[in-house]
Amino acid sequence: MSEPVFINRPHIELLQRLARGSLKQNLPRAIRLWALLITLYGDDNHRLKLGNSFTFAEWRHAFFSSTHPQGETVPPLHDSACACAKTTADWIFDPQIGVPKSEWLRSLSSHDAIPAKLDELLEQRLFAVTRRSLQADLQILTKLGWLKRDGHDYVRVTNWPTSPVLGNATTSKDTAVPYPCDPYGLALLNLDLADIAQSFREPIGGERRFFFEVDYIIHKTNQERVEDWHETLKQLWVQTPTPPIRITYNSAREGAALKCIVYPVCVYYVRRAIYLCAFGQTPTRKGEWYNYRLDRIQQMYPLDWTDEDIPKLLLDRYPHNLPKPDYIQEQMEQSWGFDFYEPSKLMVLRFERTFHDRYVQGTFRHDTFKPVSYQQAEQLIRQHTPKQDHQQALLTVLQSRDRSDAYYCVRYRDDDTNVKMRLRAWRPNGEVLLPWELRQKIIEEVKQEAGLYLS
Repeated sequence: MSEPVFINRPHIELLQRLARGSLKQNLPRAIRLWALLITLYGDDNHRLKLGNSFTFAEWRHAFFSSTHPQGETVPPLHDSACACAKTTADWIFDPQIGVPKSEWLRSLSSHDAIPAKLDELLEQRLFAVTRRSLQADLQILTKLGWLKRDGHDYVRVTNWPTSPVLGNATTSKDTAVPYPCDPYGLALLNLDLADIAQSFREPIGGERRFFFEVDYIIHKTNQERVEDWHETLKQLWVQTPTPPIRITYNSAREGAALKCIVYPVCVYYVRRAIYLCAFGQTPTRKGEWYNYRLDRIQQMYPLDWTDEDIPKLLLDRYPHNLPKPDYIQEQMEQSWGFDFYEPSKLMVLRFERTFHDRYVQGTFRHDTFKPVSYQQAEQLIRQHTPKQDHQQALLTVLQSRDRSDAYYCVRYRDDDTNVKMRLRAWRPNGEVLLPWELRQKIIEEVKQEAGLYLS
């Protein structure tokens, strides 16, 4: 049987599925993902000359011209024949693979998905983006099931992800298009959960059979404030460009109410509450990013970009390099933890074998959460513990542990609250062997806890 060929045109329904959330906000990326599918699975006129397995560098070499810049910045217009020279309109209104402009605009209007300054968006060069954004595009296709990962390689798949059909997507008998990961208009980042939610979206036999209970710790007295901030942020995000805001934040970590001027990027539900991910000043006066729990924000005022109080780190990014939500997701994919702005470190864990087989094996924690052998755990301790006395102490601990236990390594965000809570939940059957500093913090915590019960 001949391999399937992706011939789906960029209809709004397809782009909505690729947007993984608001099409109005994510339209350029959705169009890029569609274009990538054409070049990965399209006919001979459009499919890239790539093997079934390829690295990012190999894909970039096949997709762009030989003169395409390889740095971290947005590439300038350097070669009219390079793929980065084509505008968004060039891609979606292409007579061979695209759709008629009038039809597409009419459909976009009916879906209430018209972004601000649409004409400018259509004239922008679709693939004139950073290397990081391009890597994120391939990672999204991997999450959606259009690619697989094998180490540093991406691998084309023969069994495409399926969903309700949007028309003739393929010339083989297996008709497939990307499935929606946002069945309720939300960006459900756990695609397996999104798939379940989609399958139970409608009542069965006249009864709703799927219930989705989410822990939400915000007290009723603060819920109205959170709703107000939701509405304020929604109004800010429809403006182009989004204005910065001055907030007064009741910081639990600092034990004080502090004022910060930030650029609001997105809201995120995690740790049983909703957080505003923002770039700019922070309550700790360290770094450039911070996750603000919405119910702890006491005041929020939009500012004008000409305001003399706007800090330099924001002005340096205005107007063409303001942070986007994709950056946050990219950082979270690199290391375990919601505090994506904290340093990334390597952790080595040991699980008692019976506990592991019952409660850890077969579960997902993070892409970097991988099993290692006893010998690999020893090697990681040697490689990542520079102080010899600390290294020897950890090796002595390891030598006293059962070799048949389960050992794992993971990249994590140092001092992340969610990670620390998970480690506590695993105690005493999960033990941190590396890094030394984290292990010492846990030792002190365990001593304090034991004192409460043994005194």
